[in-house]
Amino acid sequence: MLGLPDHIQAFLFDLDGVLTQTAKVHAAAWKDMFDTFLRAESARSGGEFVPFDPAADYDTYVDGRPRLDGTRTFLAARGIVLPEGGPDDRPGSRTVQGLSNAKNDTVLRMIKEQGVQPYPGSVAYLHRLRELGLPRAVVSSSNNCRDVLRAAGIDELFDVVIDGLVAARDHLPGKPAPDTYLAAAKALGTEPGNAAVFEDALAGVASGRAGGFGTVVGVNRTGQAQALREHGADLVVDDLAELIEGQQDGQDGQEDAR
Repeated sequence: MLGLPDHIQAFLFDLDGVLTQTAKVHAAAWKDMFDTFLRAESARSGGEFVPFDPAADYDTYVDGRPRLDGTRTFLAARGIVLPEGGPDDRPGSRTVQGLSNAKNDTVLRMIKEQGVQPYPGSVAYLHRLRELGLPRAVVSSSNNCRDVLRAAGIDELFDVVIDGLVAARDHLPGKPAPDTYLAAAKALGTEPGNAAVFEDALAGVASGRAGGFGTVVGVNRTGQAQALREHGADLVVDDLAELIEGQQDGQDGQEDAR
């Protein structure tokens, strides 16, 4: 079905990096926040300032995870332990919540200044799915998911939205746990084995694999095709338009078909 096995009847999409060109904005916002914090920490301790890497650190520790989990995971990788704090902590204060709030403020400002652009191939794929009457969901760890969908002009293309607000309300652990994707499949009335997950984040691909979904599609926006496969992608494409054409880009399609 549209480049996927015939038994796939429901389609579950990550937001940033799959549908919208906001992954780079998030990476820049994480770097802004963490570098500010790490400089202050190095001055405090007399240690070396090692900046946040917007490629390696972003992909490994924060991409696809809920905001607080991303903050905790990166800090743990640097051997830094901070108080948890509370949701009303001042942005940038020396707590997990304070740092996370600073990152959120920065990304919202950047989105307001730069706008949100969807990927044309993803929009074309969504329109084709809607024409065929196939159910579609967005599964994102972001609390700002609906605002981003509206800003990109694609909010009406989905039957279900499972975002960070829904996850918090229903006590669903975030990616790489499969719970948010499983909730989306349930809301669409389909079994995981008959649904496809579309992810550009390594944590998201692992989430789709852990949930037993029929197909996990890795969307290779940043040159990490092999890593996407290693984390559980059945198929890797550079753009969803390739699936409309029913073919993948060269060797990727051949390797993933095995």
